[in-house]
Amino acid sequence: MRLQYCLCCAVALQWLMPGGSQSVSVQIQTPQPVHVLPASGLLLQAQLSPQVSSVAWEREREHGSHVGKVTLAVFPGNPSSGRVRLKQQGAVFSLEGFTTADSGRYTVTVTDRSGATATAECIVTEYVAVHHVSVSVNASHASLFCAEAWGSEPRFTWLHDNAAVTTALGRVSADGKTLFFSSTPVCGHFTCVVSNRLGHSSATYTAEPCRREGGGGAGEWAWLLVLLVLGGVLAFLLWRRRRQTLRRGERLQEHLEENL
Repeated sequence: MRLQYCLCCAVALQWLMPGGSQSVSVQIQTPQPVHVLPASGLLLQAQLSPQVSSVAWEREREHGSHVGKVTLAVFPGNPSSGRVRLKQQGAVFSLEGFTTADSGRYTVTVTDRSGATATAECIVTEYVAVHHVSVSVNASHASLFCAEAWGSEPRFTWLHDNAAVTTALGRVSADGKTLFFSSTPVCGHFTCVVSNRLGHSSATYTAEPCRREGGGGAGEWAWLLVLLVLGGVLAFLLWRRRRQTLRRGERLQEHLEENL
C-alpha cells in the first residue's frame, strides 16, 4: 500500500510551567494541504516533547453530512482501530485505504502528567485529477494565462506548435501559469498542458498561421508553376480548337462557291 507522508516539525501551541520551563509541546510541518491518492495510505508523523503522557489523534470534517470532530486513536488506550494504527507511543499515525470521507483537518493533542496540553493541525485532502483547463489572452501585457479548476498539485507546461516554448518567443512565470511574449505580433498554436499524478489535460490558443521560411516558399512557387503550366495547356487547346473551327468554315465556303 502506498503511503502519503506528513512529516511533523513546525509551529505548535505551547504551555509553560509556573517556573517558566516548557511542559509539553508537539510540532507539525508539511507542505499543506496534504494530498492523498485514493485507496492509498496516509501517514502522519509528529515530534513530541519527552514530558508527553498521552496522545490523541482527531479528524474534523469541514464538508458533507457528518461535519464535526471525531477521535480516531488515543495512546495509551486504543492505539489501533480498524484502518487506523498508532506507533512510537502515539507519534506516528497511519490510515489505510484513504477515501473522500477521510479528508479533513487532522489534529494531534498531547498531554503531560500535570494536565497541560499542546495541539497541532494538518489539512488532508483527496488527490484530484486536473479538470477544465483554459487559456485566456491579456492583450495589454502581451501574455497568455492558463487556468485549471481544482486538480491537486498541478504542473503547467507551454508548447508552441507542439514544441517547447523557446526564450526567443517568450518566458514562463515561476508558477508556470503565464506565458509572456518577447515580441508581438505572435503566430501559431499555443498549448497549455496541465498535469499531475493522475493524468493531464490541455487547452490551445490559436493565433494567425505562421509563415514558414524555406520549405513553405518553395511549395508556393511549385504550385504557381503548376498553375502556369495548366493555364498554358488550356490556352493552347482553346487556340487549336478555334483554329480548326475556322478552317472548317473556310472549306465550307469554298465548296459552296464551286457549286455556284
